Amino acid sequence: MKFLTAQELKVKFDNNEDFQLIDLREDYEFEDLNVGGINIPLATVFSSLDKIATDKPVIFICNSGRKSAAVIHTIKRKLNLNNEDVYSIKGGVPAYLEEI
Repeated sequence: MKFLTAQELKVKFDNNEDFQLIDLREDYEFEDLNVGGINIPLATVFSSLDKIATDKPVIFICNSGRKSAAVIHTIKRKLNLNNEDVYSIKGGVPAYLEEI
């Protein structure tokens, strides 16, 4: 599994890289505060596989990095994603907001 730091995610945003950012937090958390991307709550992620890109890197973010790290293995297997193209943000949204 690959991790990105908040700074590395910021660089991807700044460079306008083509990737998909998926926020696994609950709808109300995403609505209150988010760093971009789309919201697919953890409870619905496996029934929403059709919303996950298979043609570009996918970055998952949550409140701590633990939930996103936990789902990556299953997501990669179900969608046949390359290990190099799936990431979890260390520290999640709080780390991004604190560091950026």
